[in-house]
Order: sequence, then structure tokens, then C-alpha cells
Amino acid sequence: MKTKCVVLLFAGVLGLIGWSGCATPATRIQANPEVYARLSEDQQMLVRAGKVAIGFSTDAVKLALGDPDRVALRTDSDGQTEVWHYLTYEAGGRILVTGYFHTGRLWWGGVYPYYLRYPNRTVRERFTVHFRNGRVSAVVEDRGR
Repeated sequence: MKTKCVVLLFAGVLGLIGWSGCATPATRIQANPEVYARLSEDQQMLVRAGKVAIGFSTDAVKLALGDPDRVALRTDSDGQTEVWHYLTYEAGGRILVTGYFHTGRLWWGGVYPYYLRYPNRTVRERFTVHFRNGRVSAVVEDRGR
């Protein structure tokens, strides 16, 4: 009986981990309906499609794309820009992981073990989103594929 409980608990934890790692625009909208409701109809359509546009707020970008993999500040003669980087990890031309999953920032603090089998993995920047005064001022996509 004790073994059965441990197995069920382990299966439940694995299911919760799998579910929490599968964030989509729909799940992010469901978790943040008040942010979604503040968007215009055109913005809502883009968010549902996982896309962003000039003028989006940081909250709208998080709904559409999720959390960035890296954040940097860029200062130039026009002022300061916050740059969100969205990355893909690859090995041998094959995508291993795209998005938030590889960063180890998930609630349990872990990384996916299979990923560690690729010591020669490379990081490719899928795109960056630039913010000035809290609004998207530029989106730069990697067209190198």
C-alpha cells in the first residue's frame, strides 16, 4: 500500500511538472484574464496567435510569448532600451529546446536531464523584443534559418 501511494504521488508530481512547462498563449491568457481584457481587439488577436507588435506593453508580450530567456539593458544616444531575448538551443542542426524550459527558472529549480547529453549545443537567438518607456519599440527576428 505504501509503495502504491509513493508511485501515485510521483506520477502526480511528474504530471504537474509536465503541465506547468507547457505554457501557451491560451494558458497565459487564462491565468491573466484582466491583462488580456485591457488589450484592443487587434492586440488580443495577435496575442492568441503568439505574436507581438509595436506598442505592446510588457504584460501583453508576456501573454503572447511568455517570459524572456534573457533581459538586457541597452543605452545609446536616444536613451535606454530594455531588450528581451528569446532563444533556441540546438545541437547538430536539431532544435533541442525552445523557450523558457531550459533556463532552470521553473518553480522546482531543475533543468531537463536529457538536455545535458548535448555538450556541443549552441544557442540561437530566435528574436528580440525591444522596449522603450514600457512599450515595444522594435521586434527583431532571426531569419538565418
